[in-house]
Amino acid sequence: MPFTRLIDLDVAGKRVLVREDLNVPLSPLDEVYPERSRGARGDTAEILDYARVDAAIPTLRWLHEHHARTIVLSHLGRPDGKPDPRFSLRPVAQALSDRLDIGVRFADDCVGAVAENAVAELRDGDVLLLENVRFHAEEERNDPEFAKHLARLGELYVDDAFATAHRAHASTEGLAHLLPSAAGFLMDAELSALSRLVDRPAKPFVCAIGGAKIKDKIGFLERLAELVDAFCIGGGMANTLLAACGVNVGTSLRDDDLEPARRIAATLRQENVALHLPGDAIVAPSLDAENAAHAVPIASVGDEMILDIGPQTAQQYSRVIAGAKTIVFNGPMGVYERPAFRHGTQIVGEAIARATAAGALSVVGGGDAAAAAHMLGFAGKMTFVSTGGGATLEYLEGKTLPGVAALEH
Repeated sequence: MPFTRLIDLDVAGKRVLVREDLNVPLSPLDEVYPERSRGARGDTAEILDYARVDAAIPTLRWLHEHHARTIVLSHLGRPDGKPDPRFSLRPVAQALSDRLDIGVRFADDCVGAVAENAVAELRDGDVLLLENVRFHAEEERNDPEFAKHLARLGELYVDDAFATAHRAHASTEGLAHLLPSAAGFLMDAELSALSRLVDRPAKPFVCAIGGAKIKDKIGFLERLAELVDAFCIGGGMANTLLAACGVNVGTSLRDDDLEPARRIAATLRQENVALHLPGDAIVAPSLDAENAAHAVPIASVGDEMILDIGPQTAQQYSRVIAGAKTIVFNGPMGVYERPAFRHGTQIVGEAIARATAAGALSVVGGGDAAAAAHMLGFAGKMTFVSTGGGATLEYLEGKTLPGVAALEH
């Protein structure tokens, strides 16, 4: 790809601004992610998932070992453009310190005197994490003056935050036009892995996809229909497609508007792509009724909720995956967070792991798919696990990612 890579830079003694995605989940989560309420959070925060911290380490360690003066930029949560201690990156500085085995410094702002003084104190090999860039409303507006304030802190810019590359923000797009720029190791790895899915992928190509809604992934599904040989579908997406076929899905999560599902099904028929839908399901009266979970044929859902693909479907999907040479896993098959409803995702994940061991290329598409892969223990058996959610979808859909385009030359 036509961009400079980190290893091409001479960083010794240079001030290097690095955009990482350190938007980690904190516990309790209610105030950072209101949709996942768990109660009030005190003054201290614990990191629940270190995946994004760990993904940043290779780039930061290389810069440290090559004697750069590293200045890390990131966001966390949605602080609405103003300082908010609930969204401080301070806990992440300690996590970086632990993993890099050096004392990572922290500054209480990302611009102005506080940031400038902290940068001035850096020595070769030091790493400094600046406070949440989204504490300034100018960040998400990609304000040119704000980008200039950030740029004054460094001499080089490295974008290692693929998961935010679909956002044209000051620290993800604006900076790349103001300083000599390069892609970090994670950004490079993400683009290399995803490009293999769209540039003459080995066949058969199978996509195992779940998630809540069809309407959120129409462009993605239509683009993949040009590339893949088969879809194995679970989750709310399967419920919507089943309903569009006239199947009663009871009180299951599904789109109200069935026309997008009918459109996708017609596109797949036109492209001669196999569409595999559940023939049985794990159902229960409600999400909280795990003790009442049981398997039924898909025609016998009644008034209950479909919360996972059934055991026969999981085995059918496994057989389809076994013959694949390229595999995308882009969403869980059910409500994997609950033990009673994770069997389908586990079985499908293990099938992808076996296919990978046999030589297939497998990519986990970030977001809930990556979270499920890590929770259920098969992430380490995949070829690549993307850190992106929306960025991965938009890349595979063929959209231009502003944070990537800004690096190209």
